[in-house]
Amino acid sequence: MKVYTTDKIRNIVLLGHGGAGKTTLAEAMCYLAGVTSRVGRVEDGNTVSDFTKEEQKRGFSIKTSLIPVEWQDCKINILDTPGYFDFVGEVEEAISVADAAIIVISGKAGVEVGTERAWDICEKYNIPRMFFVTDMDIDNVSYRSVVEQLSEMYGKKIAPFNFPFRVDEKFAGYVNVIAEKAYEWKGKEAVECAVPDYSQEYLENYRDTLMETVAETSEEFMERYFEGDVFSEAEIRSAVRSQVLDGSIVPVEMGASTICRGVYTLMDDIVKYMPSPEHRKVSGINLKTNEIFEANFDFSKPKSAYIFKTIVDPFIGRYSLIKIRSGVFKTDDTVYDTNLETEMRIGKLYIMQGNKTSEVPELHAGDIGAVAKLGEAKTGDSLSTKAVPIQYGKTEISTPYTYIRYKAKNKNDVDKIAQAMAKISSEDPTFRMENDAANKQTLMYGIGDMQLEVVKSMLKNEYKVDIDTMAPKVAYRETIRKTSDVEYKYKKQSGGHGQYGHVKMRYSPLGDQTVAYEFSDEVVGGSVPKNYFPAVEKGIIDSVQRGPLAGYPVVGVNCVLYDGSYHPVDSSEMAFKTASVQAFKKGFMEANPVLLEPIVSLKVTIPDAYTGDVMGDLNKRRGRVLGMNPIGGGKQVVEAEVPQSELFDYCTVLRSMTGGRGDYAYEFCRYEQAPADIQAKEVEARAKQLEEGTED
Repeated sequence: MKVYTTDKIRNIVLLGHGGAGKTTLAEAMCYLAGVTSRVGRVEDGNTVSDFTKEEQKRGFSIKTSLIPVEWQDCKINILDTPGYFDFVGEVEEAISVADAAIIVISGKAGVEVGTERAWDICEKYNIPRMFFVTDMDIDNVSYRSVVEQLSEMYGKKIAPFNFPFRVDEKFAGYVNVIAEKAYEWKGKEAVECAVPDYSQEYLENYRDTLMETVAETSEEFMERYFEGDVFSEAEIRSAVRSQVLDGSIVPVEMGASTICRGVYTLMDDIVKYMPSPEHRKVSGINLKTNEIFEANFDFSKPKSAYIFKTIVDPFIGRYSLIKIRSGVFKTDDTVYDTNLETEMRIGKLYIMQGNKTSEVPELHAGDIGAVAKLGEAKTGDSLSTKAVPIQYGKTEISTPYTYIRYKAKNKNDVDKIAQAMAKISSEDPTFRMENDAANKQTLMYGIGDMQLEVVKSMLKNEYKVDIDTMAPKVAYRETIRKTSDVEYKYKKQSGGHGQYGHVKMRYSPLGDQTVAYEFSDEVVGGSVPKNYFPAVEKGIIDSVQRGPLAGYPVVGVNCVLYDGSYHPVDSSEMAFKTASVQAFKKGFMEANPVLLEPIVSLKVTIPDAYTGDVMGDLNKRRGRVLGMNPIGGGKQVVEAEVPQSELFDYCTVLRSMTGGRGDYAYEFCRYEQAPADIQAKEVEARAKQLEEGTED
């Protein structure tokens, strides 16, 4: 592929609901652009973008694929993203470097929640967008109803640029609203024909809507419109382009990706109406001067780039995907990673088409490419020169809240699993693993259950390691509510030196649950020599790791050593430590021990219509609703405090209740005493584990 300058580049992200046809559209674009010799099918596992084994096995996109194609002397960098919500991190990475979006809608399914989410993310990043309604080759699909749905949701912005007509109930051609012409497909060619009579009404309606919008672009146009003047096609296209760029018009087009109809027109209109990077603004910080660096994809400025994605594939290797934000990057350039504060040679530059790479001599500002083996560089790092070190803000990625416990099936694979998960995490920032030492468990976090299931499958099929997953242990804590006064004498004689340690201790609530214990002494008269005090505290330290009630860490206990006795020969640190451990067990259990459960502060963002269902569900989960805050757009944020143990399946349930429209976030708030039934259940489970020897 030849080198393209900034004005000849279009960076387009494909968004939409899962199964809407994004990958099939990308495949049709590849075919028309000559990248492939035939149109692949998702069902056959032979598409350009869904190239991983997991994607081919499951029949949907899991990762964002980059596919550059050449069209009308321009380069279109297509970013094909997953539609399922669990892989939102891939979408966020892609949209951070896209200059425009095509939101794909299945004509068969109509506007879905994924369509709404795609619109919302375009609004958040303020990027121009266009709708493409596919599946027009299916008999009972109604393009008009989809347009009506969109108009109802987004108002006068919605402007159909074309619409289909049928002959003998088959998708035969389309009417161009701007040109007021109809075209019928004859083989692969679209031949001009008369506008069908039944299409005239729709043409007039769609064109009137478009003309109203065009008239609003200037006072001159508005005057001409009211005077009944007719705009020329060139004037319409010029006005429309400026309005597409500022988001005041959102074009709607249609076609059938499987048979490549309507895709040719779509690609033409991407070149005509969608912005090149030079129309976008981006800035960073010059770390040397602490001044704002207006990069704005200017090829004449010092070179800088942003790593928006990392690919770590067992088969194709490690690549850093970059978008050039200023200057021109060339083969063998030396760049400076401002995050790592190190210089590195980038070696060869590549463009990626799915999993295939091709070398290019240079990449201009605004272009997207790949660099192999870029040392320790990771997603979110900024590349520039040491002379002009530029740092860009990192992409905001969704926080994972769904988690599950896992164990290696084979203990010898523990290190391999950790390494594999580290690679997966570097590729997908919404996945992370955590070693919960306090509760002796390893956890993996993701956006949803499907993502975690995919990771488990990847570990087995690509990294050849197996894990078992199970419900996570809740991070309960133990404390006391009353005061106890106990003594324990440890005495053992077995020939020679014996063992002797005698302590008298008081235990009481500390009132501070952020610390495990506080130790002090009130010994008078030397009944316990000072050199044994550390041994007594060591016994407490050991004891608070696993409380006597149910084996959970202890918090908030005040321990006072006030008396005891010793033997001049038989006493030792070990004896006093043992006495301390036994005294703690006894004293803890006599001081009204209770189980504390973690409480989280939860925020649930939902459309107004689901407020009652969500609040009812939170009540079932022992939640306390603290309030509701309207945030505009017909949405509410419900704030509540909920026991963390009740949120294990919340992602799935919330999606089910809200049709996928609900989001939630939480953070640890505090510990509270668990209800008696939960405490009894945990104590019983703990006792059973000890009895069966299945403690873990």
